Amino acid sequence: MKSLAELAAIKEKMKQNATMREDGKSATRIVVGMATCGIAAGARTIINAVTAELAKKDLEHVTLAQTGCIGMCRLEPIMDVIVPGQDPVTYVHLTPEKVTKIINDHVINGNIVQEYTIGAYEDK
Repeated sequence: MKSLAELAAIKEKMKQNATMREDGKSATRIVVGMATCGIAAGARTIINAVTAELAKKDLEHVTLAQTGCIGMCRLEPIMDVIVPGQDPVTYVHLTPEKVTKIINDHVINGNIVQEYTIGAYEDK
């Protein structure tokens, strides 16, 4: 960056991107636990799998975020899928293969993958 004009252009571009996301109130959110316990359990692989799957399917209406400790270390890697107007769904003990199924079934088609949810795990 060599000038204030360049800085202003970068700021404006970032602002437009943020506005597009904020305006999309109907956007689905995916949140991956990335505290040390999650990372140790493979959360980096999971966040990379989510990123790749979203790009492959060109799902621009879906935002991806990371969070710190969720408090359920024994269930890591953990991911929440938050669809507006619905209760959040928490998926546990994730693998990249499970991520692909969750993106296809839940995020795209609206069908929760019950066998990967925290509820299914706690019922065992």
